[in-house]
Amino acid sequence: QVQLVESGGGSVQPGGSLILSCVASGFTFSTAQMSWVRQAPGKGLEWVSTIVSGGSSYYIGSVKGRFTISRDNGKNTLYLQMNSLKHEDTAVYWCQDFEGRRGRGTQVTVSS
Repeated sequence: QVQLVESGGGSVQPGGSLILSCVASGFTFSTAQMSWVRQAPGKGLEWVSTIVSGGSSYYIGSVKGRFTISRDNGKNTLYLQMNSLKHEDTAVYWCQDFEGRRGRGTQVTVSS
């Protein structure tokens, strides 16, 4: 059974940082393409970043240079380091596996 469990969200001031984690189980994590997606209040689901098994990563333009996706295959864990957070980064964040499955998500709120 596939499980994806996100954590690390919280409330932070603009300019602050957070690290999101996603522990995966039920599939071969090390070879899986993994992504982070988010949904801001009143908006649709938005792709944020993807990392492939070889380590190459991709980002939506609005987070380039601020967010870093990474993975620890030994721990079956996906990360999203988020720096220089902005109000517009406020959203529920989910990790998503190669088949589009997501966990319960973690809330990130950027507010002064």
